[in-house]
Amino acid sequence: MTTLDITSPAARPAVPGPEPKKRVSGRQMVANALTLAWRNIAQLKHSPEKLLDVTLMPIVFLLLFLYVFGGAVAGSTHSYLQVLLPGLVAQMTMFATMGLGTALNEDIHKGVFDRFRSLPIGRSSPLIGAVLGDTARFLTVIVVLTGFGSALGFRFHTNVLAVLAAFGLAYVFYLAVCWISVLIGMIAPSPETVQGIAFIFIMPLVFGSSILVPNTKTFPGWLQAWVKVNPITHLADAVRGLTVGGPTSTHVLYTLAWAAGIVLVTFPIAVRMYSRRV
Repeated sequence: MTTLDITSPAARPAVPGPEPKKRVSGRQMVANALTLAWRNIAQLKHSPEKLLDVTLMPIVFLLLFLYVFGGAVAGSTHSYLQVLLPGLVAQMTMFATMGLGTALNEDIHKGVFDRFRSLPIGRSSPLIGAVLGDTARFLTVIVVLTGFGSALGFRFHTNVLAVLAAFGLAYVFYLAVCWISVLIGMIAPSPETVQGIAFIFIMPLVFGSSILVPNTKTFPGWLQAWVKVNPITHLADAVRGLTVGGPTSTHVLYTLAWAAGIVLVTFPIAVRMYSRRV
């Protein structure tokens, strides 16, 4: 009579392993991302205070810069307003992205993204959905800034298509910069540190540009060199050209090239960091 050795691998009962995750098609990934984007937008209905910063900041910056620098830069606040507001579109495009990284970092700490990973959705769908859902913040900034600026006396000097092209260009660049915010949200240890890290790279870009002073020839040589390669300078000048008149083609091409480069670099890194973080 033979005995069965229960310690041998052949005698052990087979334990079913985890089922392999089904591959998600491109169409499904887009549908998942749009669903999650709508989730983020719907949350604003219950938490409108999340839009408080992009509602107040445009008004504060417009009033502050207009009445502090208006007379010194352009001779009058009315003349300065015509060049300041398009520049602030570029500035607020950068500042409005910071909330995205903070929100993502908070969701990671709350375990929201752990639940997303258990769903049969694409790996990058939660991040793409978050970026697309942040469109509400961009629209809020544009509406508040242009509406309040128009009340102060700002007027568009080009046609409707040119104005829409200006805001469309700002939106494309906004989506690109959102991926930098996503990346910061992935690497920051806590939500409190996200904005601190974001300010480190946003401040030199915003204030070392032509946003507040369109004529940068008075800058020192080293600063002029930085302004010329600064993507925010090209975005601000492109928006100015499309809304109040001036050269546009070169600035638009530079802005689109920078937007494409930012996405190509930051998107895969952000997705990889997301996979490691959650």
